[in-house]
Formats: sequence, C-alpha cells, structure tokens
Amino acid sequence: MSARSRAGIAGVAGAVLAFGLAELAHGLSGSIPSVFVSLAQQVIERTPGELVTRGIELLGTADIPVLVACMIVGALVVAAILGNLAVRSPALAIAGVIILAGIAVAAALAEPFVDAAPTVLIIVGALAIGAVITEMLLRTAGLRSSKPVEPAGGDGGTPGMPPTMDVRSREAYAEGGMSVGRRSFLMFGGSALVAGLVALGLGRFLSAGGAAAAAAPKRLKIPAEPKKGETGEGGGLKQAVEHQTLPKPDPEASLDVPGMPDVITPASSFYLIDAAFTSPRVDVNSWKLSIKGAVDNPVQFSYKDLMEMPTRESDITLSCVSNPVGGGLVSNGRWTGVLLSDVLAEAGVTRDKISRASRQLVGRSVDGWTSGFETKLALDGREALVAFGLNGSELPIKHGYPVRLVVPGIYGYVSATKWLSEIELTNWNFDAYWIQRTWSKEGPIKTQSRIDTVGDGENLSAGTVPIGGVAWVPHRSISKVEVSTDGGSSWNEARLASQLSEDTWRQYVYDWDAKPGDYTLQVRATDGEGQTQTAETAPPHPSGASGYHTIDVSVA
Repeated sequence: MSARSRAGIAGVAGAVLAFGLAELAHGLSGSIPSVFVSLAQQVIERTPGELVTRGIELLGTADIPVLVACMIVGALVVAAILGNLAVRSPALAIAGVIILAGIAVAAALAEPFVDAAPTVLIIVGALAIGAVITEMLLRTAGLRSSKPVEPAGGDGGTPGMPPTMDVRSREAYAEGGMSVGRRSFLMFGGSALVAGLVALGLGRFLSAGGAAAAAAPKRLKIPAEPKKGETGEGGGLKQAVEHQTLPKPDPEASLDVPGMPDVITPASSFYLIDAAFTSPRVDVNSWKLSIKGAVDNPVQFSYKDLMEMPTRESDITLSCVSNPVGGGLVSNGRWTGVLLSDVLAEAGVTRDKISRASRQLVGRSVDGWTSGFETKLALDGREALVAFGLNGSELPIKHGYPVRLVVPGIYGYVSATKWLSEIELTNWNFDAYWIQRTWSKEGPIKTQSRIDTVGDGENLSAGTVPIGGVAWVPHRSISKVEVSTDGGSSWNEARLASQLSEDTWRQYVYDWDAKPGDYTLQVRATDGEGQTQTAETAPPHPSGASGYHTIDVSVA
C-alpha cells in the first residue's frame, strides 16, 4: 500500500469518526443540529438560482439524493487530501481543519432553534478527536519520519531499518512511529471507521425516532366556545367565537372507479416538496407569528391566540409549480385555520388600505425561507388561511407544524409558507426565495387535468373502459372535462362528480367503448369562467406546466 493511500485512509477514518460523533450528539439532543444536514442546507441556499433551477429540471425528485451523494464523496475527498497534507505540512493540515470547523459551526448556527454553546463545543470537539485519530494513524503508518534511521548492523538489512525487523514491520517503521505492520494499521484504521459509522448510524436512528414520534400529528382540538357568563384570565367575560366546520364530504363528490384518487388526500399521501433539507422542529409554546412591515398596528400571535380566533375548515387543492403535466405533485386537503384576512385585520390591514408599500405579502419561515404574493389576494374573498390543521389533525411537521399559509388559486412557491413565523407587508420589489431562482413572480395555478384510471402503455381488453381522474384550477372551479381517444381529433364530454368547493379538484369519468387497436388518449378541462385549458405544451419552469395529459394504450 502506498504512502499516499495510507495517508488518505488516515484522513478519511478521522473524518468519519468526527462526523459520527457529531451526528450522535444530534441524535441525543435535538437542540444540536446535524452538521451534515446543516451543510447540505447551506449548499442549497447558496447555490446560484439558475443552477438550482437547471438541476431541478434535469434531476427532478432525484436532486436531493444526488446532492447527498456528491457531498459524501466531496467530504471523503477533502478528508483524504487533508490526510496527505498532514504528512507534508502539518501546519497547513491543521489550518484546513480549523477552516472546516468554522464552516461547520457557521452552517449549524444558521439553523433555527439551536443551542449555540453546546453546538460549538460538539463540533470543535468532534473534529479535534478526528484530527487526533488521523495523527495516530499517520504515526502508526510510519508517515511521520523526517530522516532515516541508521542501520544498527551489517547483516544486509534494509537501509534505514533495524536488521532484525521483519518485512511487514519495516513497511511501517520510522522515527517517531510505532513498529506495526500493514495488518495492524488497517485494523486500527478500520476500527476508527467502524466506530464512526456506528456513531453515525446510532445518531441517525435516534434522530429519526424522535422525528417520527414528533411527526405523528395529534388530533386537532379547537377550544370550545365559552359558556354564557364564563370569564377569562383577566376576569372579564369571554367573547363568543365562531368555529365553522364542514360536514363529511358529499358521497356524490367521489366516483367509484378503480384507480381514482381519494377526493380528500390522506395526510400520509399528501405531496411533499420544499427547500428544507429536513423539517424544523418548532416549540409551539414559545412560537410566535409576527405581522410587520407596512401595517398600522404591528402585532404578534401565539398559537393559543390563533386557536381562540374564529376558525374554519376549508377544502383546498394545492399544486406545485414544478408538477409536470399528468404529474402527482397535487393533492386535496381539508384545512383548518384562521382566515388570513382576519389576521391582517388585527394589524390594521384592509383592502382599501393596500398601497405601493404594502402591495406584497411576504411569508417567512422559521428557517428564513420566503414566499410572496399580491396582498389583494388575501383580501378578495377567497378562503386564504393561516392553517394549523389538516384533515382533522394538527399539521404534520413536514407539512408546516405548527402553522402554515394556504392560499387557493396560486402555486405553493409564492404562497404556501410552512413553519410560518412572520408575515411582512412590503413593496413589489422584494423577490422571495424562488423568484431569486428565476421562477415567475405571480404564480397563478393553470387549469390542469390528469388521467388516473388508465396508465401509459397499458394493454386493455375490448369493451367498456372507464377513463377517469381529476381536474383542478383552485378558486375558479371546474365546469367541464372532455376526453379524446383519437389524439385530439374529437372530444367526448365526461361525467363529473360534484365538486366540494370551487377551490378543490373534481373527479370525472368517461365510459369508453373500446375496440381493438392502438389509441392515444387525452384529457382537457374547462374552468368555471368558460376557459378551456391550453393545448400549448410548456415545461414547469418558469410559471407551471401546460398542455394535455396524453397517454398511449392498446386494446385487444
């Protein structure tokens, strides 16, 4: 084994042990962030916007796995380089470790809800232990010699080595080193690697277990309306508040067709996409929502404050701007929350007071992520919510617990701030997270439809074949869906289920009398204003995909 390889192994073993110890500390204490995750988050946030967009277009949902793989490979390469640098110039290697420590600390402290002092101590301590292990491995590998050792005798031994030393030990002997063989070096290095990997695995297991326990949403409990004469904490009478709930979904809103998606998407199946590498864990007892910026009355709300305001349930379909035609990044949920307009009213914001200075409503997450849309959309009568419930339960952590924004009719990248901590009224010049990354500024959801009951390339049997799925354009409703079985040459009107609200998707089905042959199936929808979705094909970037969902099938 060459000296370069041994030095590289020493560096990698020390780095793995350091990362493992830091990850174990994260697993034991949620207030100490994962160093690797923190670094990955900073890579995501600091990568130039156009490069991020191109990566998403090229890799799709594989973008995060590719990032993780690249970071792992990069970390191992850097560790191997530092191991070799430690042989030639220990001072430079130490400087490199100090720089890495600084980067790791800065990334970790950028995370929300961090206990700063223990985090710094853990990161510095873990890297120091890793550096010590690397140094010990370099010494046991005989890579610390500065001059050869003179022969002790003339029996023909190898110059610079004691004549009585065996071949394997000679490979590792040097001044300041230890007389160990290749096998002992590998065992020592391997033990350090295994210890690091075990610590890493245990840390991930503990953090995943804690996340899983925290992620299981509790049943949402809205405070009961006060009884007549009931007093509050200050001694005054409690004010009655109205909590509007919805009846069970109308059975007529669901079509009993194999392959049809549920009219209300289960929380466990709700599509998930965001810029956070991991979901922030928010202490609801200390959490506050601030309304600030160009408002008459800056105000803060606690979670309890929101729960005691008039609440309502709303069925709203959300769709991601990066959803391709026919894709699955769309779901329909029953949300519980407070009207955004009511929250804004507490800060003195009304429709007639919107000015250039308050034209844009910016939502800011606890981790600094931002979205922004025109303030008038929160005040035009749509059921835009400051939401704290999904399908009768508290928000799952990955979907924004404790509070998020839900605004029907516009894509999530401009509106659906998860882990909401601030709402700021500002001018239109501010560019939120994805706008800085070259996506469109306004983000209205385009009319879309999808075939769910038949798959592309499927072989079907002749006879009646139900072609069905969902169509959506929140806030404008769906009035008609048509299906073509001949590539768009002719269209057949589908049967529609009832629609839960103008803000939800709508199920449809067309019973096709299929004859043997090859066919191209397409679907298109018309909104409540009479506008039919465009046939013009466009990719998701920069303002959402368009075109007809098209699949090919064979009938025998």
